[in-house]
Amino acid sequence: MLLVRANPQAAGLEPVVQVTPEQAGWTYIGFEVYRLRPGDTLDVDGSGREVCAIVLEGVCDVRAGDERFTEIGGRDSVFDPVPPEAVYCPPGHSLRVEARTRAEVAVASAPADRGASGPRCIRRADIPYEHRGAGQTERFIHHILDEHHPAEKLLLVEVVTPAGNWSSFPPHKHDEDVPGRETYLEETYYYRFDPPHGQALQRVYDKQGLDEVLAPGDRDLVLVPRGYHPVAAIPGFRAYYLNVMAGHQRAWKYQLDPDYAHVAPKDGNIMGRVERAPDRA
Repeated sequence: MLLVRANPQAAGLEPVVQVTPEQAGWTYIGFEVYRLRPGDTLDVDGSGREVCAIVLEGVCDVRAGDERFTEIGGRDSVFDPVPPEAVYCPPGHSLRVEARTRAEVAVASAPADRGASGPRCIRRADIPYEHRGAGQTERFIHHILDEHHPAEKLLLVEVVTPAGNWSSFPPHKHDEDVPGRETYLEETYYYRFDPPHGQALQRVYDKQGLDEVLAPGDRDLVLVPRGYHPVAAIPGFRAYYLNVMAGHQRAWKYQLDPDYAHVAPKDGNIMGRVERAPDRA
């Protein structure tokens, strides 16, 4: 199973899309998305798992353990030119999300022994903005919970790819541990489109026989258990995706497909220009 279709009728406490490690057939990532109505209250069990609730759209209050964080979020759309806001919660703490407005909330989790010390709110000012690629590979990234933010397993970024452009490019993989070169990381892609009736094309492949071409639509979820995984945003539709990664080590190290060496950076680094100021309105 590499593509999980959204339930377009889901609202309130019914997940729009959901995957557990058992369903995915892997070890780490659990992921779900909710479209909350004003006044809805979502409770998340953090037993044995670190959890991050990302307010993709709308405004929520969040209680994490004994901490209460108010007015989290504020975007009208995931395509607004500002980052989301989120709350991180280490294992052993309950987490409650209360919607102040209509809201779309993603919940990412991974097994953890201790997590980072204490629940915390991740505000817009904490989230770096990255301009990656150029021309037909240009895209824009918010580092919600990257290696510079404390956590035990989770890594979270969101990406907006202009219509007609390529993303997750050149193709790269992170499905084995190779010291200093690659780390094993499971990954999910949660998609949104502008206009919303769009789709993307995503290929997931390796050199051992895996080769799938997927066409995720709005609010669908793609699972990447292994292999290379480039994305094409079709002409006429901007593509958004929220990436969750988790694995044995909390480090994003990858290897590029050698077939694309002629279009890859000479140093193999596909990262772009990272800035502290995220607002590009």
